[in-house]
Amino acid sequence: MKKIIDFTVKENQRLNDDTILLVLHSPELPEIKPGQFVNVRVDHSPSTFLRRPISVHDVDKEQGLLYLFIKIVGCGTSTMGELQPGEKLNVILPLGNSFTIPSSGRPLLIGGGCGVAPMLHLSREMKARGLSPVVLIGTRASKDILRKEEFEKYATVYYTTEDGSFGEKGYVTQHSILNETFDSIFCCGPEVMMKAVAAYANSKNIECEVSLENTMACGIGACLCCVTDTKEGNKCVCTEGPIFNIKDLKWQI
Repeated sequence: MKKIIDFTVKENQRLNDDTILLVLHSPELPEIKPGQFVNVRVDHSPSTFLRRPISVHDVDKEQGLLYLFIKIVGCGTSTMGELQPGEKLNVILPLGNSFTIPSSGRPLLIGGGCGVAPMLHLSREMKARGLSPVVLIGTRASKDILRKEEFEKYATVYYTTEDGSFGEKGYVTQHSILNETFDSIFCCGPEVMMKAVAAYANSKNIECEVSLENTMACGIGACLCCVTDTKEGNKCVCTEGPIFNIKDLKWQI
C-alpha cells in the first residue's frame, strides 16, 4: 500500500564528488521489496517542478530507516545533497514492482554505475532467505566503488573498472566470474550494459531480470512518459516495472 510520508533526515553522507547516501527515518516505514523505488518531493528548488524517482538502496524496517543512494545530476538532486539532519523530506512509497527472488540456486547480481543502488537491498534479502548471492559491480575507476564493505556483508563481490584501477579491467560482461555457473541474473545500470548482460543470459539460458531506468515524471502511471515497448504492448515502467524479465522486452539479444 502506497503512503506519503514526511521522513526526517537522519544522515546525509557524501560518498564521492557526485554521490550521496541519504538515511531517512519514519516510524511509519512500510514494507519495501527489493527493486521498488520512491518518489521524492524536492522543496526549495525553484526549477524542480516534479518529484524525483530514486531507487531504494536499503531498508531497516526495525529501525524505520530508508537508505537512498543518489547521484547528483541536476538542481533537484543537488538540493537533496544539501539536506541537513533533522530536516524533512516528503516521499511517496513504495512504488513499482520488485525482483523475483528465487527459492534456490546461485544468483548473480550485476550493477553498473549508480545501478548498484538496488543491489544492496536485494543481496541482503537473498542472504536472509538462505541464498549465497554473487555481486558484480562495474565502475569507471576505483574512486567510484562505493559502500564496498556493506555489499561484502551479504554477498561475494567482484569488481570491474574501465581503467583497471581496481578489480578486473574492462566491463562487467568481460569479467572472468561469468565463466562460472549461475541460475539467475539480476541487473541494473546503463541500458547498453543491461542489453549486453541480457544477451549473455539469453545465450546461457539463464533467467534474467533487469531494472529499467526510463525517465519518470509522476511515478504512478498518469503521465505515460516512462512507457516501454514489451511483447505484450506498451507498459509504464513506473507501475508495471521497473523490473522486467528480459523475455518480455523487445530487445535485440
